Amino acid sequence: MKTLIFTSSIFAVLLTGCEKHTHYVDVTPPAPPQGISTITGDGTVTLHWIRNTEPDLAGYHVFVSDRFEGRYTIIGTSKIPEFVHFGAVNGVTYYYAVTAFDFDGNEGDFSYDVVYDTPRPEGFGIVTRNYRIYPFQSGYDFSTFSVGLYDDEHTDIFYEYAADAYFMNVWSDTDIQDMGYTKSLDEITAAPANGWSPSKYVELIEGHTYVVWTWDDHYAKFRVASVSSLRVVFDWAYQIATGNPELMVKRPVVEKRDMLGNRRSEH
Repeated sequence: MKTLIFTSSIFAVLLTGCEKHTHYVDVTPPAPPQGISTITGDGTVTLHWIRNTEPDLAGYHVFVSDRFEGRYTIIGTSKIPEFVHFGAVNGVTYYYAVTAFDFDGNEGDFSYDVVYDTPRPEGFGIVTRNYRIYPFQSGYDFSTFSVGLYDDEHTDIFYEYAADAYFMNVWSDTDIQDMGYTKSLDEITAAPANGWSPSKYVELIEGHTYVVWTWDDHYAKFRVASVSSLRVVFDWAYQIATGNPELMVKRPVVEKRDMLGNRRSEH
């Protein structure tokens, strides 16, 4: 009986020694990131996208180019679905692509979305005064970020208090529009295509944001922080790229590729 048990034990050991251990190599990359959007800043562009769902996801690479079909250069890596492009030049349009990679070093394809942005300058706490009393401190020129004379040839907007009401005026070659109450300046994504004030002025209300189409074909926006009979305090942003309506959070028209690699637009 002992001999039988011993023989069985040896047989079991031999069988165990013959087992094959299979090592699986992961060669499957993560899917291309989706839902990419940008936030336009002053010398910065912030990118957001939908988080990938792969359990072995390690992070993302972010690339930039000067055109959609151009050569893309990596500018950074992120472990979360967000990236800030610091050092972007105001008025220059950047095209972005994002890839995802896993812990085994597999990197997926470029994101399919056509994502671009043009950073622009901004300012906070600007004060202009009632032009009827302080004409040299009532106007504002977005292109030079400066307060000045209300009827200077470069003045874009100027403040007025009259008949117990507060107004921001523009000249005949400039347009202005009240976009309503906003919690912040960032809520207005871009300049509208129409709806400009035919009177060339708007009544100022605290918390409202206004868009301006300047005489030299630039777009700007400002949000009223406070207003009184003597002055108005506002924050602003200005797009230095001519004719470009991008002012803050941008949700671009998304252009994707089908299975054959052909581009198609989604509206």
